[in-house]
Amino acid sequence: MEHFSWFTLFGLDRYDHVLGAIIVVAFLTLASYKIKKNLSKGESVLPDEKLSLRNVFEILTVDFLIDLLAGIMGSREKAKRYFPLLGATFFFILFSNLLGLVPGFLPPTGNFNTPVACAIVIFIMYNFYGFKEHGIGYLKHFMGPMIYLAPLMIVIEFISHLVRPASLSLRLFWNMTGDHLVLGIFTSLTHFVIPAAFIALGIFVSFLQAFIFTILSAIYISLSVSHEH
Repeated sequence: MEHFSWFTLFGLDRYDHVLGAIIVVAFLTLASYKIKKNLSKGESVLPDEKLSLRNVFEILTVDFLIDLLAGIMGSREKAKRYFPLLGATFFFILFSNLLGLVPGFLPPTGNFNTPVACAIVIFIMYNFYGFKEHGIGYLKHFMGPMIYLAPLMIVIEFISHLVRPASLSLRLFWNMTGDHLVLGIFTSLTHFVIPAAFIALGIFVSFLQAFIFTILSAIYISLSVSHEH
């Protein structure tokens, strides 16, 4: 099923996922700069009285993500240590998903290249954190608890780690593709009431998929830096 994109007017529809991702990154960069600038001016650390961009990011960051990651990683210190990667991943995926709900835009995550790129970044970084934490001893994670099982466990662990980025990317891609397809079908059938319900569902799915991707990424990082092996 074909979907209208504003980029089609400029002959750039082949790159809509790249341009959409650029829009999301630009929005997040400007939002971060604005919030940081307000705080650097010495403005009150108390939340704004009315709903604002700052409040939204503070609620999602402090009240939701940090506490959630702390529960997975065991402490707020660890959560804050890995938050730059995990927080950026969450917000990028969330707003990429939400962009698909704006008429004339397609979600960057609806193109397989974007979820794959996100998953590869997580794959590289959690292994990097593992080597940074354990040094060459990180390879012991692949050998299992008993040395005589090491040859078998190395194969199993190797396959398991390769499956992780595939699982992350496929889950995000298919869910966002399906959600956008359903919304497009029902919008073409009727332009009132019913599409609104699917837009609400789309917002929920967008948040849920960003949440799942981030939680799984946090688990992978937590496992890679764990000293319990």
